[in-house]
Amino acid sequence: MLAGLVAFSSAAPALAAPALPAGDPSAVVSSLNSSLLAVMQNAQKLGYKGRYAALEPVVRQVFDVAYMTRIAVGSGWSTLSDDQQAQLVDAFRRFITATYARRFDGYSGEKFVTDGAKSVGDSTLVATRLIKSDGEPVVLNYLTREDASQDGRWQVVDIYLTGTISELATRRSEFAAVFRRSGYDGLLEALRQKVSQIETDSRVS
Repeated sequence: MLAGLVAFSSAAPALAAPALPAGDPSAVVSSLNSSLLAVMQNAQKLGYKGRYAALEPVVRQVFDVAYMTRIAVGSGWSTLSDDQQAQLVDAFRRFITATYARRFDGYSGEKFVTDGAKSVGDSTLVATRLIKSDGEPVVLNYLTREDASQDGRWQVVDIYLTGTISELATRRSEFAAVFRRSGYDGLLEALRQKVSQIETDSRVS
């Protein structure tokens, strides 16, 4: 369970995505952690497909995937049509959801702790820890930003694994290189293949 965290059927009603407070970054992150904990506690019953179904609306609400995709693609983003941008955003959202469904695949007494928030320019960094059953903490800090187009709702735009490793920077390094080499079609196919591989790995694990 959570093997790749640091390296990096329908859901039950209790796992439905909660309505998010518009102006509270810490509450947004807490809602994500609560959803992840519920999925972990029901992981075996749900299976991979059930975990994916439970997490998809959570990812849609909590993460500003459009912003994250634009940053990950880099300067080439402006050369894409609206439809191409929408296709990449959808593919990236599926990849994020699949990654979480794969990572949070069991429960053995873990809990999440929120350690407060601080302003970072126009953004807010929310510090959290995942406490493993043996007491070992895994630091997961979430960078959030306010989206004026979403009625001022705060959403996650980056995750710092172990507190310092930017997942968005890692994705930008990877995805921008694919885009430069293979263009829109190549990046879209790469994202789809990643999701397919996660699904395959989940069936055999």
